[in-house]
Amino acid sequence: MAAVLALLVLVAWPVPAAAVTQDSLLNVCMDAKHHKTEPGPEGQLYGQCVLWKDNACCTANTSLEAHQDQSYLYNFNWDHCGAMPEKCKRHFIQDTCLYECSPNLGPWIDQADNSWRKERIQDVPLCREDCEQWWEDCQDAVTCKVNWHKGWNWTTGTNHCPRGAMCQKFKFVFPTAAALCEQIWSGSYRYTSHHRGSGRCIQMWFDPTQGNPNVAVAQYYARGDAPPNSPLSILLSLLPLMLLTPL
Repeated sequence: MAAVLALLVLVAWPVPAAAVTQDSLLNVCMDAKHHKTEPGPEGQLYGQCVLWKDNACCTANTSLEAHQDQSYLYNFNWDHCGAMPEKCKRHFIQDTCLYECSPNLGPWIDQADNSWRKERIQDVPLCREDCEQWWEDCQDAVTCKVNWHKGWNWTTGTNHCPRGAMCQKFKFVFPTAAALCEQIWSGSYRYTSHHRGSGRCIQMWFDPTQGNPNVAVAQYYARGDAPPNSPLSILLSLLPLMLLTPL
């Protein structure tokens, strides 16, 4: 009888509002300049963005423009201090694909203070390999700014170095992989010690034939575990005793 009562209590236990809120962070697109209102399949995604073709927040046209220099997406010039090496540029393309296409960034969506978007991402935990390879391939590329989100000269319609800014190699502007990942887009990303496949960090790069590992990562950060002192956790801990106690 005690077991029946315990089970009835569990079944009748209301779903916390927090759980509904947590689920709303999963499989979503941010309210930004080029994002779709909701994710869905896009069979024709271009180039490096093809990883997200089964479920994407970007359109095929957006994925194509993500690969172009000074594309209409943001008129951003990667070559502001001379030609960026292709091995470096591919990381910025992948960064753009993740930002535009991923439906698994919900736990890190925040309000934006820009005129061109209502939401942004903040402190997305990137896998260690993604940050370190990005830095390794870009260390000899050249830039004049730490934070690429602001402070440019836009008088010509595209970004140029502000007056007095000196072009330097990335390894001097960003002395570590963590500095690059965390500073270049004003805190959009966070360097972590977690490895790819750990389920604790977002991967810019993955094998789509093995599924999208970022789905599980978003679920982990959105839902987490029940707080140890929550009523539900306490009830679950007492359940074995209840089952053994006669009526």
